Amino acid sequence: MASLCVFAQKTFKSYKIWSPLLSGVRSGYMIPRWHLDPIANKEELANLEMEGKLETLKAMPVKPAPSNLTNSLYDDPVVKKFTNICMQWANRTLARQLVFDTFTRIKLIQLAKYHKASAEEKASIELDPKKIFLQAVENCKPVLSVTKIKKGGIAYQVPVPITSNKATFMSMKWLVMAARDKDGPISFVEQLSKELLDACNHEGRVIKRKQDLHKLCETNKAYAHYRWS
Repeated sequence: MASLCVFAQKTFKSYKIWSPLLSGVRSGYMIPRWHLDPIANKEELANLEMEGKLETLKAMPVKPAPSNLTNSLYDDPVVKKFTNICMQWANRTLARQLVFDTFTRIKLIQLAKYHKASAEEKASIELDPKKIFLQAVENCKPVLSVTKIKKGGIAYQVPVPITSNKATFMSMKWLVMAARDKDGPISFVEQLSKELLDACNHEGRVIKRKQDLHKLCETNKAYAHYRWS
């Protein structure tokens, strides 16, 4: 095998083309197309078993699971997208740990509030940090945004509607920016936990930022027709 690698290096050195013998990384292109994607979601597996499709899939070849695939309770496409927005310097492991630590802190805060509350108040206290996170992201989504359009040498802030994906991205980006804009010796996890809990209750800086954006759109609604001109 060693002599074959040396031969491949000498052969492909001058042509600079890719060869699997020269690659130390396992490529996804080497996996056949008919291999199935791995399923880590227990609910999806349970649905396949109820439909009677699981027995058929057991005999099918499966692709290797990616490194970020998990069956955690917090495994959710929205949580993964938020983790990517939190990530800096391509350190996905650190970003994922920060998000999980934030969920843990939210859980502890809500449990402490739950045990101190009366019997009537306990029913209104949400203990699931994932539901709190999803509600916070939903509450921070803007409906409109503004874009600069030049007319006669003047740049106007024109209100425009935005897509659902854009609104989700802006909501998550605002939450991360608010968590990083902290005063004093406060960690990112502590500040992000506070911002998520405030946003879940329609409070906090991110909710105010969304409202300010909507007020700006309302103020500049007279320029809305510039979108089509």
